[in-house]
Amino acid sequence: MTYDLLAFGLFAFVTLTSALGVVLLKDPWHSALMLGVALLSVAVHYVMLAAEFVAMMQILVYVGGVLILITFAVMLTQREETDADADEVVQT
Repeated sequence: MTYDLLAFGLFAFVTLTSALGVVLLKDPWHSALMLGVALLSVAVHYVMLAAEFVAMMQILVYVGGVLILITFAVMLTQREETDADADEVVQT
């Protein structure tokens, strides 16, 4: 078993588990972090295929751009629940 095959298997497992985490996690912040892990893992696959330019574009465009945009959207749209809101839900 070569090191290339072992590294591919490891990063394939990381990619699949983080992609499942994106779908199954209920918290949007953790889901966005799992998306970042999945995108970085895909970039590692590109490096293993000797496509360094595509890997750098993956990191710059998707991880650097899209993931930061999603992160800001999640942070700006999250509503903090106050004690008055929690009491109102319990009373109704």
